[in-house]
Amino acid sequence: MPLSPEATALCAALLDARRSGRPLPPDAAALAAVPDDETACALQQAQGVALGAWAAEALPRFWKSGGPRRDGPLAHAPLLPAGVQPVADGDCADLRAQPFLQPMVEAEVALRLGREVSPALAATLGVAEAESLIDALAVAVEVVDTRWASLADAPPRLKLADFQVHGALVLGPWQAWDGWRGHDWAAQRGQLRLGDAAPINFQGTHTLGTPGWLLPIWLRHLTRHGHSVPAGTVVTTGSWSGCRPVARGSRVAVQFQGLGGFTLQV
Repeated sequence: MPLSPEATALCAALLDARRSGRPLPPDAAALAAVPDDETACALQQAQGVALGAWAAEALPRFWKSGGPRRDGPLAHAPLLPAGVQPVADGDCADLRAQPFLQPMVEAEVALRLGREVSPALAATLGVAEAESLIDALAVAVEVVDTRWASLADAPPRLKLADFQVHGALVLGPWQAWDGWRGHDWAAQRGQLRLGDAAPINFQGTHTLGTPGWLLPIWLRHLTRHGHSVPAGTVVTTGSWSGCRPVARGSRVAVQFQGLGGFTLQV
């Protein structure tokens, strides 16, 4: 959708905040420039195009999707590929050169599509049918970051316009999804450790119950304007650990029982 003059000005301001490291106030003028979620999504797309991350009519390859509960709306945002870093199991990803402003981290599970999904197919999908389209999963850590001066004061539409406050994504090795069909995610254990602090242990704490629950909703979002979603498209599926502030220079370790883990330096 074309951006209004106000949204175009906000797009330029968000890009400048990203380049300069000077965050924006999430004030009434900014909110007025984003009257609805579709405008916020158009701002995501426009920023990605301006940054050279994807072409104007292209569907991005990497996404985040999620929400705090099943009976509420989900948020979907593309991820800039320059911030997506693969890491081998047990290795360390170095993100210290990334220009984070207010970094936080979340332990997640990412899923990868094994085949193309057309708008017609997406319209028919339930959770089981959507999960059958997945070919692999991976341990992931999202670095959450924002171009807003106060994340606590930023309304949801402003967070959405800022790529749903995304900073970077670290992906562990891909593993075949077939071995995880029917997995008891309520019993899934994991651990997140920030520096020398005591580990944050979790079990069955995915906000939506299972990583695949959001797939039909996410796929219908991506296909709503007539795009088909290519095979190989990746989505992170929401937090297991909560969103945890982390100091620059810190070492973060994640481990999912049976799935493996890795470390990263922020």
